Amino acid sequence: MGKIKVAIAGVGNCASSLVQGIEYYKAVGKNSGFISGIAHNIIGDYRISDIEFVAAFDVDRNKVGTDLSDAIFKQPNCASKFSQVFSLSVEVKKGHVLDGLGKNLKEIIPVDPQQKEVNIANELKKSQAEILINFLPTGSKTATEFYAEEALNANCGFINAIPEPIAATIKWQKKYLQAELPLVGDDINSQLGATILHRTITDLFVKRGCKIDHTLQLNNGSNTDFINLSEVSRGETKITCKTEAIKKLIPYPSDVSVSIGTLSYSLDHLQDWKDTIIHFEGENFGSRPLTIDVKLHVDDSPNSAGVMVDVIRAMKMALDRGDSGVINPICGYFFKSMPEHTDDCDAYRNFEKYLE
Repeated sequence: MGKIKVAIAGVGNCASSLVQGIEYYKAVGKNSGFISGIAHNIIGDYRISDIEFVAAFDVDRNKVGTDLSDAIFKQPNCASKFSQVFSLSVEVKKGHVLDGLGKNLKEIIPVDPQQKEVNIANELKKSQAEILINFLPTGSKTATEFYAEEALNANCGFINAIPEPIAATIKWQKKYLQAELPLVGDDINSQLGATILHRTITDLFVKRGCKIDHTLQLNNGSNTDFINLSEVSRGETKITCKTEAIKKLIPYPSDVSVSIGTLSYSLDHLQDWKDTIIHFEGENFGSRPLTIDVKLHVDDSPNSAGVMVDVIRAMKMALDRGDSGVINPICGYFFKSMPEHTDDCDAYRNFEKYLE
């Protein structure tokens, strides 16, 4: 079936784990059986090894001009190194800053004004990219819209991995439909992360007839994502996405308190690991009190990459089929803020049916 030509905007920790994963799982095929960390060995006729990176954009002066295989390991990236990555012959080009860096990230990500910003659409065309992934920091509304437009100009499908609304916005839905290109988003739902775990327990309460009075989720980490999110204005869309992902499962949302937040990001020993605490208070039969507390300790960026390898291959299927606009079966299963909300069981069935 050939390669899936992918471009990346934002060479951070999530990009690092994704690039490493392509090498790590290069031998996985149809007859490999169950493989830890992989939900689908094959999607369509595509293996994970069919994903090929052809372009990458960043604004960090230490990453710009380097090969993607080197850039993914440059500080402040701190993603776990679980795979050797050899030269990819993909030079990281200078992207457009716009609102991509908040106050906190500007202190740790050096930007050289002498490095010239490239024409993104032209670079995508030259590389023959078919799909552009948006891995910019949360809160990059203007920059996200800019890259979404550049993808359109280059005839690329667009994967919006962050909470800034693109796939859930009618304007962008229409643009991609008219351009006959696929669009998915918003905000990637990690393989086994805080939101999917929180949703699963919420769904259990509802389906077993138990009332939720209050639920809380606190997240603690020390990677660049947490440094960025600790700036209140940068984290608003993330908090909204995570909160709505829970509330939409509850048939009485106005009667329940849902609190999502972060703790300090100063615990440097966590690096790319994340600690999550999820707390529930509710009632079961006879209005008797019920409390659940769960703690999740997970390597954050590989948790995202484990989903992205499926999203990319499903997007390629959409391109092959000529599907355009928002691809709801992909959005519903893999993203927190999907255009058409559905519960996770139905979302799983819808996605599996889409693969047939």
